Amino acid sequence: MNLSPIDPERLVELVVDALDDDKAEDITIIDLRGKSSMADHMVVASGLSQRHVGALAQHLTEKLKKRGLSVATEGERACDWVLIDAGDIVVHLFRPEVRAFYNLEKMWGVPQPASRVAGLTA
Repeated sequence: MNLSPIDPERLVELVVDALDDDKAEDITIIDLRGKSSMADHMVVASGLSQRHVGALAQHLTEKLKKRGLSVATEGERACDWVLIDAGDIVVHLFRPEVRAFYNLEKMWGVPQPASRVAGLTA
């Protein structure tokens, strides 16, 4: 599906590095190739607060646009959950409680750390 000017693997690396630099937590990469036509990869990460989620989204969006990618975002006002669509990659940024509620990793069959599973039942 490669729509971006960047190799899909390099794009994932760019996104993960940017999120890691900004102290995102529990970064998970989901390979969607062969599972969905919407994107090649999905990255899910958590921010510690609404402000942190908003800053993660803003910084990542700026970095992707500087690399020549067309980027669309949704959910920036409340900053409980921000979706960034950059074509070949979709990024979901959540506050931890919201991430546990939606549990996207489970929907895509990705094993979750025991700490996050415990947080779902607490």
